[in-house]
Amino acid sequence: MTGDIRMRGFRDRTEVAQAVAMVDAATGPLAEERVAVTSAAGRVLARDVVAPADVPGFARAAMDGYAVIAEETFGATPHDPRPLRVAGESFPARPASVRVSAGLCVRIMTGAPMPDGADAVVPFEQVEARDDWARIAAPVPPGKNVGQIGEDVQAGSTLLRAGRLLRPQDAGALSAAGCAEVAVVRRPKVALVMTGDELLPPGAPPAGYRIADANSPMLRALAERDGALPLAPAYVRDDAAAVRRALLGAAEAADCVLVSGGSSVGAEDHAPGVLAREGSVDFHGVAMRPSSPAGMGRMKGTPVFLLPGNPVSCLCAYDFFAGRALRRLGGRDPRWPYRPVTLPLLRKISSALGRTDYARVRVTEGGVEPLAIRGAAILTSTTRADGFVVVPQDVEGHAGGETVTVWLY
Repeated sequence: MTGDIRMRGFRDRTEVAQAVAMVDAATGPLAEERVAVTSAAGRVLARDVVAPADVPGFARAAMDGYAVIAEETFGATPHDPRPLRVAGESFPARPASVRVSAGLCVRIMTGAPMPDGADAVVPFEQVEARDDWARIAAPVPPGKNVGQIGEDVQAGSTLLRAGRLLRPQDAGALSAAGCAEVAVVRRPKVALVMTGDELLPPGAPPAGYRIADANSPMLRALAERDGALPLAPAYVRDDAAAVRRALLGAAEAADCVLVSGGSSVGAEDHAPGVLAREGSVDFHGVAMRPSSPAGMGRMKGTPVFLLPGNPVSCLCAYDFFAGRALRRLGGRDPRWPYRPVTLPLLRKISSALGRTDYARVRVTEGGVEPLAIRGAAILTSTTRADGFVVVPQDVEGHAGGETVTVWLY
């Protein structure tokens, strides 16, 4: 905890680094499950994959041409070609039925099996073909233009390591090696509990003093980006009993619970008290701006994140804490999935000692400019921003002209 600055309603606040450490202590990869290789891209390997077969499993042509005995092409030139009789043809899955011996060659297509006796392929453009004869105009060394057995993957070798986030090309390599299924970390199910009497469904036109829910579409997209499976959001009125029922049900159904709104210390902020009574609270109140009312606890062993209702604060708390937890549960790299760039700051960013600041910025031709927007309810400050700068708790902001790290949205 830190006592350098005060916040209404909180006696002390947890430092960001301490809160992150608590998130890490509360989360880790879920159990594994097996999925078809056709559905493996985007999943995280739960264990090493050992190749069950060689790729390729046979010597094959690497280009269209003529399969030859390399030695028979030595000394060939356009002015003195080496004539070889074409004894057959080899196509993918349809190998030639003849053996290449002295004076013979086989017309071959890319990917087709090399005929017995041949050890190289002369490309079509280096051959003059006429009737049943191929006149070789250039020499090739043994092995030229031939894919050897196991050249791509060797049976028994470790093809991919546990913890890898599988890319489309990884799924292709797994399939080529004969892996029909792979063991992956189970995707975490995340429950979204949206609190507040004022909330209307996402996209609904504002009516009177009620507002459309902006946080659940944002949280759903963020969770999906981080590999989670969001459940349909539950809308809960500002009532302690209703919040209790919603949180108990969410903790039972999901691997992680995100509570939006009702997370501070006001009269209608019931989630922290319910979490404390029905489970445990690891931290509540963080030394950061925005998102100072953020918190985390556990209910029925399930991590529960208290996210502020103000949209920018909600995004910030997700970025720092909830998103990290979901990535860890899914076996992913817990670090931010944002690309960092280093740029000069065009105008100063003010902060206070003892507090971490999440400052939205815009990238311009000359550097990076902080947005002159205050207030955690202004979600468009993030849509107009290209990214954010984190001001650590031990500095009083950044001066104009200083080089800063920008995390690009």
